[in-house]
Amino acid sequence: MELILKNDVPNLGFKDDIVSVKNGYGRNFLIPKGLAVLATSSSKKILAENIKQREFKEKKLIDEAKKIAKKLEKLEIKIPAKSGKAGKLFGSISNTNLNDELTNVGFEFDKKIIKVQGGSIKRLGNYTASIRLHRDVINEITFEVIKSQE
Repeated sequence: MELILKNDVPNLGFKDDIVSVKNGYGRNFLIPKGLAVLATSSSKKILAENIKQREFKEKKLIDEAKKIAKKLEKLEIKIPAKSGKAGKLFGSISNTNLNDELTNVGFEFDKKIIKVQGGSIKRLGNYTASIRLHRDVINEITFEVIKSQE
């Protein structure tokens, strides 16, 4: 079943992508939740026209995302966490903690666009995460989990 996505769907695609999914997933989840519509020939033509009109606006958004990406590359992020003797954390560090640190530095992101490599972190050290600023701009940042002073 071919569908046109009306919103970004994690692990499937971005808004206005044409995707093929199994019939049950499309009919029982995506369409009823308003996340997609059937990709008929007329809806594909309308989509192509809308994309053509939006191209100029997209270019501005991509340029803005690239500027933010350059600023993020210069950052040195250190996340303090309580840990034991061997460097094992009491709890874990996830994209929420990283988003909080970025907010403290002055960047406002939705935590859903941040993906920490390996999911959650349970030891001290250096790690990487990817931030999807735009469908075409995905930025890799490095951060360090350090022992808190408490």
